[in-house]
Amino acid sequence: MDIVVAIEDFINYCVFEKGLSDKTKESYQYDLKTYQLFLKKKKVTKVNQIKTSDIEDFLKMRTLEEEKTSTIAHNLTVIKNFHLYLYKTKLTSTDVAEGISRPKLQKKIPRVVSIEDIDKLLNISLETVFDYRNKAMLELMYGTGLRVSELINLDIHDLDFINCVIRITGKGNKERIVPLGEYSIYYLKLYLDRRSTMLKQTTCNALFLNNHGMRMTRQGFFKNLKKVLKEQGLDEDISPHTLRHSFATHLLKRGADLRSIQELLGHSDIATTKIYTHVSDDKVHEDYKKYHPREHKGE
Repeated sequence: MDIVVAIEDFINYCVFEKGLSDKTKESYQYDLKTYQLFLKKKKVTKVNQIKTSDIEDFLKMRTLEEEKTSTIAHNLTVIKNFHLYLYKTKLTSTDVAEGISRPKLQKKIPRVVSIEDIDKLLNISLETVFDYRNKAMLELMYGTGLRVSELINLDIHDLDFINCVIRITGKGNKERIVPLGEYSIYYLKLYLDRRSTMLKQTTCNALFLNNHGMRMTRQGFFKNLKKVLKEQGLDEDISPHTLRHSFATHLLKRGADLRSIQELLGHSDIATTKIYTHVSDDKVHEDYKKYHPREHKGE
């Protein structure tokens, strides 16, 4: 089978059988298109012509392009899934990607905003409806640890003020229920009291609206966050994901169980959540060096 046709079949399988999200679909398509073009240069156009050495050469090429280890690891994951699909559907007699190891990822310690700076960020002067919206969005993001994609995709019916929870659709369309704190509920209600003034001629189920009366976009949220950061005199490099990291780290430092944090963040693997223990460990080491009587010899 032609590689281009096989890729299309694989993407369709992932979408209809595995429930691949639109964003992940685009990522798969991009990775496999890059892979296919590389193979084409080697005059490999059929799936049964691909050899293990071709995949290894592709990874070497990506490394020479100075791609991040995490990007190459993602490329390989997609390629491995593609070749496993080819083997399971008997389009190839062997899985040529099976023996290739994923590169070891260098785990970066996530950046965290101090509680003092979080308070400063959330100290928004409420004058216009956009101020109320921004305040509600940021309170909700920090109060629940949402990803920015989860935040902007929320609909009004995802809120349950009676049970004080919110329904979130995360990666792979997996749903989770997250509790709402008093601050989030209070400022969401204030925003919802004014939300109708943002609607134009059409109705919209989106919880958070932009100035056109339509669903807030990812780019729009980033722009608003930068504006608030500047107004509050904070580092403008603070990202939505920094707020997510801060949510998890602050919970952990105050004694929350790692499993609970995993559930709140929607991590499928607790190994992903364990990165936050390293952040807390840094503070432990600092406190030990600062306060332990036997840390400093000769004092």
